[in-house]
Amino acid sequence: MAKKLWGGRFKKKTDKDFFEFQKSIQYDHKLAKYDIAHSLIHVLALGSTGVLKPKEKAKLVKSIQKIQDEIAAGKFKYDKDSEDIHTDIQNKVEKKIGKLALKLHTLRSRNDQIVFDEKFYCYEESTKIEGLLEKFMESIMFLKNRYRELSIVGYTHTQGAQKIYFKDYLGAFYCMFERDKKRLSSFLKNLEIHIGAGALLRNIKKENYGKAIKEFLKGANYPIKPSENTVDDVSDRDFIIEFLSILSIMQMHLSRLSEDFILYSTKEFGFFELPEEFCTGSSLMPHKKNPDFLELVRGYTGRIYGNLFSILTTMKGLPLTYNRDMQLDKEPLFSSVETVKDEIAIMSRFIKGVRLNKDIIKESLKDKNLYSVDRAKDLVKQGMSFRQAHDEIGRELRKK
Repeated sequence: MAKKLWGGRFKKKTDKDFFEFQKSIQYDHKLAKYDIAHSLIHVLALGSTGVLKPKEKAKLVKSIQKIQDEIAAGKFKYDKDSEDIHTDIQNKVEKKIGKLALKLHTLRSRNDQIVFDEKFYCYEESTKIEGLLEKFMESIMFLKNRYRELSIVGYTHTQGAQKIYFKDYLGAFYCMFERDKKRLSSFLKNLEIHIGAGALLRNIKKENYGKAIKEFLKGANYPIKPSENTVDDVSDRDFIIEFLSILSIMQMHLSRLSEDFILYSTKEFGFFELPEEFCTGSSLMPHKKNPDFLELVRGYTGRIYGNLFSILTTMKGLPLTYNRDMQLDKEPLFSSVETVKDEIAIMSRFIKGVRLNKDIIKESLKDKNLYSVDRAKDLVKQGMSFRQAHDEIGRELRKK
C-alpha cells in the first residue's frame, strides 16, 4: 500500500479490501497531465506568499516539470498501489527531491484538485471533439456534393412520402451536427477552470493565485481563474453533466444516421452500398455483409445515455460540499468522451466510402404515390380547393 496524503488521526491500518474498493488510481491516472498543472500553479502561489523560499519553489517546480515531461513523452507510469493520481504525483515528487515534497500539499485539498483536473480535461477533450466533428461534417458535405443532383424517396412514418433531393436528405444530418458543434462552442465559451478552493474554503489569497496563473500560462489561452465561490467550486459537477448532455444529443444524431444507413443498405431497400472496410461477415453464412460499425454506434447510445443518467443520479441529493460519491463521476465521463471520439473519427472515413445505387433508386421513384401532392397541386391550379383535391386523390388511391 503506497504512502497516503492523510492518516495522522487514525490508529488502525486501512482494511485492504476497503482500500482497493475506494481507490481511484485505476482510472483517474488519465488526469495526470491536469493534476501536474494544478501542482505547478499551486507551487507558484505558495512561492508568492512566502511559504516557499525561492530555492524551494524552484526545486519543486523543476521536479514537477520532469514528471510533466514524462507524461508528454508517454513515459509516465502510475503506481497501481497509490490511492489516487494526486497521491501518486505527490509520492513521485518526494522520490525525486525528498522531504521538501511534503510542502507541495500545503494549504490545498484534493477536493480542489479533482474539480480543476476534470474541468481542464473537459475543456481539452471538448476542443478535440469539436475538431473531429468539423472533419466529420466535411465528410458529410463530400458525400452530399457527390450526389447533389440525385433524387431519392423521402419517408415519413417509414412510408414513402415524396421525392426529395439526396443533398437535402443528407443535409438534415449536417444540420444536426452543426447544432452539436454550436453546443460545444457554447460549452467551451462558458467553461471556467477554477483553482484555490481548498477543501471548501480559500486558504491562499485570490491575488496570489492570480499571479501564479499568469506565470503558469505565459500567454496561453486556457480559461484558468482563481476560485470565486469556493463552496460552489468543490461541489460543482454541472460542467460534466452539461458536457455529457451535449455528447448524448450528438450520440442520438449518430445513432439516427446509423439506423437510416443500415435500413437503406438492406436488400429490401438497396439504396446504399456501405464500404466493406467497416463491415464484417458471418462465420456461417458466406453471403453476409453486416453493418457492424453502424450497429455498434447505435448500440453504444444506451451506454452514453446511461453515463449521463449515472452522474445525474449521483448528484441529485448530495449535501454541500464535496462527498465521496462524486469520485464516481470519472468513469462515465471518460467512457462517453472516448466512445464519441472514436465514433466520429471512424464515421468521417466511413461516410466518404458510401455509394448510392442509382438504378435501384431510379426504379423506386416510379411509385406514383410519391407524386400525390403534385397531382393535388395541379387540381388546385384548376380551381379546386386543396381539401377537395386531397379527398379526390385519396378516393382514387383507395380503389387501387
